[in-house]
Amino acid sequence: MESDEIESYEKAGKILSKIRNNAVKLIKNDLPILDLVNYVESETLKAGAGISFPCNVSINEITAHYTSPINDTNKMVTGDLVKLDMGTEINGYIADSAVTIMVPGDNLEDLFDEETLNKNQDIIEASAAGLEAAISTVREGVEIGKIGQAVEEAITDYKLNPVSNLTGHSLEKWNLHAGLSIPNINNHDTTKLKEGQAIAIEPFATDGIGLVNDTPNSYIYSFLKNKPYRIKHDQKVIDYIENNYHDLPFSGRWITEKFNPNRAHASLRKLSQTMSIYPYAALKEKSGAWVAQKEHTVIVEPDGCNVTTL
Repeated sequence: MESDEIESYEKAGKILSKIRNNAVKLIKNDLPILDLVNYVESETLKAGAGISFPCNVSINEITAHYTSPINDTNKMVTGDLVKLDMGTEINGYIADSAVTIMVPGDNLEDLFDEETLNKNQDIIEASAAGLEAAISTVREGVEIGKIGQAVEEAITDYKLNPVSNLTGHSLEKWNLHAGLSIPNINNHDTTKLKEGQAIAIEPFATDGIGLVNDTPNSYIYSFLKNKPYRIKHDQKVIDYIENNYHDLPFSGRWITEKFNPNRAHASLRKLSQTMSIYPYAALKEKSGAWVAQKEHTVIVEPDGCNVTTL
């Protein structure tokens, strides 16, 4: 990897880390999810970075891919496990990081018994331990399955389960999911990491069965292809998406803010059905159990890795 590429990865990571750390301080009882999402996305742009994917705020059993729709009224409450997953980019080079916070409050002990509080804190700590174990394993030549094994062993030490059908991913310029999947279990993948590869490692821990299912709702999309549409509004929307979000995922909220909301929703449904855009379903833990996530972006080095999002 060239030095200017590394510099862009590192700059994106530095911006992300500062915003993430400030965003965590905002998490409190009764905070609208939309306020947190808007803070992260607006601060990213103010800092001179691009948004590499819509800010995800997934709570409790909702595991990933939730970002606020327009006029979202959902709020976080004391005791919730809030997964904040965010991404920045500089010159197309991406930083991707996530953290889980238990929403604080003076009445935590009134809302949850000690056993439940300890379990939920363990879920948070287990995802962090999985990430730490994975990072300590990463180096040039390591097999991808060994990274998953490190995650799995660290999480099962807590008598919890990793989410086995979610993975981390490799990153390339303007490409959030660049081909490699970084497992959270030992899947025996013998593919070896190469020096200079950028990867996002994201362990998910739960006291459930460790599988996620799609929910019926999608809030995040990516562009697939432009094609002619008979209805002019559909054509306007897909043209706008191609011109503005050709490379990276986008939020349905961004489209409904640009166009009439009702017509925009109808166009997003039509464009999804006809495979001009890909809808990412919000994901839920299959058994309804709560989930924690922690994630960093790293660049593979001969004897370890450069963590860009600390």
